[in-house]
Amino acid sequence: MSLEAQTSVRVGVSPIRAFEIFTGDIGTWWRRGTPFWNDRERGLRYEFEPRLGGRLHEVYEAGAFEVGVISEWQPGELLQYTWRQADWTPDQVTTVTVTFTADGDGTLVHITHGGWESLGDDARDSLGGYSQGWQQLLGFFTEQVESPIR
Repeated sequence: MSLEAQTSVRVGVSPIRAFEIFTGDIGTWWRRGTPFWNDRERGLRYEFEPRLGGRLHEVYEAGAFEVGVISEWQPGELLQYTWRQADWTPDQVTTVTVTFTADGDGTLVHITHGGWESLGDDARDSLGGYSQGWQQLLGFFTEQVESPIR
């Protein structure tokens, strides 16, 4: 059985715009100081290299931690990348898949975070925390999308 965290949100912009905000503005909507950092003391922002094979970094004043590598980059449709924490072993890697589906005058943004089996016995504990975390992060994302200062 596959272990996955899944959550969705509907936002009032087009799929291409939702994708642009999710990827290009991640450094703004992924809030500093929250539990969703490898090093929340040093973390300044998250940043995607916007291309297939690009990386997702947690950026520090001096350097960065490579969180993952982009395996699917289809603007307005699909984003997929690997995900790991700094304290995981090199073989402990999960996969985040984000789909952007037109829904009336908005977009359904759906996240599936799978591959938890690579964590072995710790998989279920980590999965629960990530399930709640993605819900909160999508709340931050929604606030960014709806911000009048866009």
